Amino acid sequence: MHPTSKTRVLTGITTTGTPHLGNYVGAIKPAIEASQDSNVQSFYFLADYHALIKCQDPKRVQQSRLEIAATWLALGLDTDNAIFYRQSDIVEIPELTWMLSCVCAKGLMNRAHAYKAAVAENEEAGNQDPDKGITMGLFGYPVLMAADILMFNANKVPVGRDQIQHIEMARDIAGRFNHLYKGQYFTLPEAVVDEKVEVLGAWMAARCQKATTILFRCLSVRKNC
Repeated sequence: MHPTSKTRVLTGITTTGTPHLGNYVGAIKPAIEASQDSNVQSFYFLADYHALIKCQDPKRVQQSRLEIAATWLALGLDTDNAIFYRQSDIVEIPELTWMLSCVCAKGLMNRAHAYKAAVAENEEAGNQDPDKGITMGLFGYPVLMAADILMFNANKVPVGRDQIQHIEMARDIAGRFNHLYKGQYFTLPEAVVDEKVEVLGAWMAARCQKATTILFRCLSVRKNC
């Protein structure tokens, strides 16, 4: 990567559904604000590889890509000052994922919240195999997320609180790669969480979801007109 005086900010949204309030609060709003800052070099992407972990319906992924892209643009993403792309269009991302997988400790992945939650669910259900139904996509997706971030040497990554662990994992993986290959190849990213934003409770989210879905779809239609 060539040195730059601008701060690099990167974020993405998984393309498995219509954008919701959690996306707006955790990713879209700070992303749009950053894209309008001339001192920031912004990278925003549609995370369609991540979508494959829990969705095997191509039509749903395609529809979600369109809705999310239209939403970001309709809400003011400045594409003159930002790089806006689809994850699957960058062939180097899966290549980097493999390279990072080869230096990432399995124990680090064992501590991932999503994996631990899936294991706990199996244990509570009395399954003899604690890994029943858990794919390698779910187990290793923090490495893919690290590749998304490290590919562009992002300095800051706007996320919700539930994603902070993944940024910390990306830092760990980047640090290990730099150490093993004796060079500062990757920047250690920092998570950015808006401290003024309160986490939406399940009660409110359930009642706001329908209205939010209608709003974002209206924005998508308006942008496509």
